[in-house]
Amino acid sequence: MSVDRLLFKLRIYLLSHFKGIRELTSLMSDLPLNSNVIIARQAIFDRKLNVYAYELLFRENKHQQYSNVSATSGDDATSQVINHSFMELGIERVIGNNIAFINLTRNFVLSDDPLPFTQDRVVLEILEDIVVDDDIINATQKLVDQGYIIALDDFIFDESLRPLVKLAKIIKIDLLALTKQELIEHVNLLKKENVLLLAEKVETQEQYELCRQLGFDYFQGYFFSRPSIIEDQAVPESQLNLLSIISKLQDPNVMFEDIGQLIQQNAGLSYKLLRLLNSAAMSLPKKIDSINQGLTILGLNAIKTWTTLISLNGMNVTTDEVMAQALVRAKMSEQLAPCYNQQSESGFLIGLFSMIDTMMNRSMDELLTTLPLNKDIKQALSTKQGDLGQLLLNVILYEQGLWEEVDTSNVTLEKFSTCYINATEWTIETQIAL
Repeated sequence: MSVDRLLFKLRIYLLSHFKGIRELTSLMSDLPLNSNVIIARQAIFDRKLNVYAYELLFRENKHQQYSNVSATSGDDATSQVINHSFMELGIERVIGNNIAFINLTRNFVLSDDPLPFTQDRVVLEILEDIVVDDDIINATQKLVDQGYIIALDDFIFDESLRPLVKLAKIIKIDLLALTKQELIEHVNLLKKENVLLLAEKVETQEQYELCRQLGFDYFQGYFFSRPSIIEDQAVPESQLNLLSIISKLQDPNVMFEDIGQLIQQNAGLSYKLLRLLNSAAMSLPKKIDSINQGLTILGLNAIKTWTTLISLNGMNVTTDEVMAQALVRAKMSEQLAPCYNQQSESGFLIGLFSMIDTMMNRSMDELLTTLPLNKDIKQALSTKQGDLGQLLLNVILYEQGLWEEVDTSNVTLEKFSTCYINATEWTIETQIAL
């Protein structure tokens, strides 16, 4: 048994036998913490495009992907992500009050280890490559009896899977693994069972609409983050007004007094900015009573950035997750920008604007012609080139779990992971304030 597995069992034992939080924290503080887990999340939406849950993407910080490791090391990786996420990190920092989907290996399903989370916080995914036999069926039944929700991952029907289908509540179907006709056949077959259907790898609006028509309950993929561009449709006046404000904020020649006057002329914007400045997300030492006071304390650049954020949030044309993703990118890029010899403010801006095309359902190139951004920022947003472009590209690759493609010549994966966790926590707090 590996050291990581032993440490995991020890932590579970401590959680199971000690009720005093201070006593438990003191005991666990002497155990070495695992900083080698790389973690990200992917949203799962319901039929109203509200976030139902986040699937946790994870791996050990080694040169091999989780999907390619052996059964033993796969179990260690599962132990580590549960250990790191629920017992060291504090999963709320990554998923807020949402549910987490977690992949389980065969040996982990068969293990008698108590799980360190309540049944209402997780969905346990049984991977598609697990051999279904009496041991797996009995172990899954035990988890169901304990109140856990079971999902079957990357499901392709086989008669041997029927006992698990009877135990599962959610069936995940990979759209890329089936033809359209096969997809319809699977839906018709599974609709006879008492299960909910989740469409995985939904990449386009057309795929989402098809799955919705077929009766899928949940949707996972990057369809929500792509703009639905409709040619020759006028931009709504409300968006034009917000875009005008954003343009003035980004004017490099704008003056201190002009910003204060611009914000105060818009009562809604002024109110929202003051509420944000006094929120937990900002952690300012004293209450801010006026826009001018906020300008004095935070400075021109910070107020410009936050007012831009509020204006973007007012677009109200897509899901809240679009804004959440933009905020995570912004905060990650802000933290990482110095590693690319760039200003933190520029990093924040490219992350925040990286999804403005989706927010406004316009092409990025069209929008960039209306915004007075400097050429480096425009280049980064349009082509992902230059130092800022490389930063943004790496942030996007990281958030999508494409960790082998991240250029780590400037920044380690551990640094990316730390910044990602900090960014998701900050985003959760900021969205509450917005």
